[in-house]
Amino acid sequence: MASSVVVALAPAVNAQKPITDIQLLETEAGLKIQLISPVAIADVTETVEGNQLIIEILNAQLDGILEQSLLSEPNRGIASVSFSQQPNNILRLIIEGSRFAPFVDVITDGTGLVVQILPDDLEDEDLELIVTATRTEEEPDKVPRSVTVISSEEIESQTALNSNLSTILGKLVPGLSTGTETSSNFGQTLRGRNISVLIDGVPQSTNRNAQRDLRTIDPSAIERVEIIRGPSALYGDGATGGIINIITKSGAGQPFVSRTEIGTKFSLTELDNSFGYTLSQSISGSEDKLSYAASGSLTTSNNLYDSNGDLIPPTPTLQGGLGDVETLNLAAKIGYDISETQNIQFNFNYYNDSQDSDLGLTFQNFFPTLERATAIPGLELPDQPDTENIVLNFAYTNKDILGSRLDGQLYYRDYSTRFYPFAQPVNSPPFNFLPIQSEVESEKIGGRLDIETPLSKDESLEVLWGVDYDYEDTSQPVDIFDPAAVFFSNGLVFNPVGISILSPPLQQSELGLFAQLNWDVSDSFNISGGIRQEFIGIELDDFTTILGADVGGGALDYDATLFNVGAVYAFNDEVSLFGNFSQGFSVADVARVLRTAAPGFNVEDLRPEAQKVDSYELGIRGNWDKFQASLTGFYSFSNLGSTFGTTSLLDIVRDPLRVYGLEADLRAQVSNQVALGGTLTLTQGERDTDFDGDFDTDSSSFVIPPLKLTGFVEFSPTDKWQNRFQVNIVGDRDAEANGVIFQSVDGYVTADLISQYETDFGTFQLGIENIFNTDYFPITAQAFGGFNQYAGQGTTVSLKYGFDW
Repeated sequence: MASSVVVALAPAVNAQKPITDIQLLETEAGLKIQLISPVAIADVTETVEGNQLIIEILNAQLDGILEQSLLSEPNRGIASVSFSQQPNNILRLIIEGSRFAPFVDVITDGTGLVVQILPDDLEDEDLELIVTATRTEEEPDKVPRSVTVISSEEIESQTALNSNLSTILGKLVPGLSTGTETSSNFGQTLRGRNISVLIDGVPQSTNRNAQRDLRTIDPSAIERVEIIRGPSALYGDGATGGIINIITKSGAGQPFVSRTEIGTKFSLTELDNSFGYTLSQSISGSEDKLSYAASGSLTTSNNLYDSNGDLIPPTPTLQGGLGDVETLNLAAKIGYDISETQNIQFNFNYYNDSQDSDLGLTFQNFFPTLERATAIPGLELPDQPDTENIVLNFAYTNKDILGSRLDGQLYYRDYSTRFYPFAQPVNSPPFNFLPIQSEVESEKIGGRLDIETPLSKDESLEVLWGVDYDYEDTSQPVDIFDPAAVFFSNGLVFNPVGISILSPPLQQSELGLFAQLNWDVSDSFNISGGIRQEFIGIELDDFTTILGADVGGGALDYDATLFNVGAVYAFNDEVSLFGNFSQGFSVADVARVLRTAAPGFNVEDLRPEAQKVDSYELGIRGNWDKFQASLTGFYSFSNLGSTFGTTSLLDIVRDPLRVYGLEADLRAQVSNQVALGGTLTLTQGERDTDFDGDFDTDSSSFVIPPLKLTGFVEFSPTDKWQNRFQVNIVGDRDAEANGVIFQSVDGYVTADLISQYETDFGTFQLGIENIFNTDYFPITAQAFGGFNQYAGQGTTVSLKYGFDW
């Protein structure tokens, strides 16, 4: 049944063509705007500005109605509809799309004018589809597991505070621990286990895991991020905690759109040398069968300061930091419709993170210490930490090939990351340490093939089947420095004296075969389940460790059979219950363990079993007009671990691990101007260290984060001015510390403010991070205290201006 909004009446005015009524109708065909007039209306012009379609009706006057907005809140891809009287008898109608200007049909008749917003565009905007959870397009409410989708609007809002994707997702995604505030996501887990990061389906991990997965693309190139919480049997190695799939931007639904953004960021606790800058440019469009999107961004950071105005080391954990960093990202996506059912798409992404700083760690921080990390000037390091990531991705879709849908993908990834130097203990007086700096280099090529075949005429029963394959070649060379120069310079001067290898070069191949059945039993009940067979092979030659031990090479073979089954039951259009069992699969970081192997050790002496995780979850979610909420309980178990030890980061923990907890997410639109919401993440985990069946040892805070609560209030005084105040609460956690690493966590509370104002000549953004200047240490700085504790940033201000042209 159609519904209408009729504006109030006011005294009539004289008009050449009087408009006596304007209605916004919602019909099965979509939104329709009806202008009522006793005479025909024919003089109409259309123009596009950004995501607004402006329709002007000549020789027309409002007769007895007031100017106003017809849409109280976004609906079916349309953000607003308004009309106003302009000089010279011009009536202006503005239709603003949520993402881009809509397409319309303008129909004139004897009763006035009808503006019909085309249904195809409405469907694309209104029907949110995800691809990560099921490897094919699916509505989120039909997926029998926990899914979070972060839109480009949410990402854009958070970049007013911080452009680090690890930090952004940590504040928005339940189940994901807070960001590390470094260039590494080492220690940022999802449901207490490892994450697998994809960019348009291309894996960003390496078998010698460098943990830079969330620093491989700039947020300005991202359309949305889909997060699957919990392991997935539909994907391969590494997704034991969940999947983060980054979807890059595609061509806009209009011929040409261009956007430019500039900004700056600085510390309020110490202005000196704290100013950083950002510049980004994007273009996109579509014309006939071709669509395109391209973007480039350059971001620089300077000194970072804590709440006391003290310098935060640019490389606080030897893993990599965010101070004195220049980040360049170039991205492009081109799509072409071969026919109504066939499409090809090519993606390119280039990312480079490079540090250039004269600040180094003190000699005490260069070695493991529990003291507060400090930085001093005078660093002399020939090659500073950096990351380079190149991704080439080709995709082909055929929606009807012998009655099935086929999605194919081929990709290539070239990746490298350089760490800060660290001290390798050696028995070589007088210094007994060897300063080394390593670099992980990886080349990966692979492909995916998905075929979706209906098994019933009404397509209520379908099977998705296919194959994945990738091959990766990885090495970790090191530069060796003069220990005397490092010692007498207090850890600042690094003079190269040789090269070696830290972790041995290895080749890894992965083959996965899968089939997934989906059955819509009824309109309210859906069941899905499937199987995946995984094969992983690792090969490496004989090598000599950096400590001089000869190690025999060889081959390791891993295989696993993974299952999943889940169901969704919808009580009504708003509330649904879901349950899911799924298995994940992970191979330990073999190369990291072998770097300290004893003389005479052989690769094939390693225990070949991979980690298999059994995961269970049960949840309920509701979606009403102005209120959305979800609550999920989960439990996962693995007989074998693949995490690092409590006394040495070079060992692999193989003891059983169980993780369980609760997650909640809610949002309420209190009024047209006010919205509020938040998330809850409560995770617990224990290990069975003596294999006696009793889980009597707390898993470290490095793996199991403390309680996380987030909350926000959004206030929009006008359509053009939006504000968001958000808090991030981290609880205390007492962990059993069996060594110097993985300490307990003292909780903290931080708050941020985001304000955005839209004008006729662009959008202004103000972001204030840690607005109350809380003095705190990030979770990983405390849990990872053995490599010194680094403070979080004090109050930091960001200013940004963007405009379309």
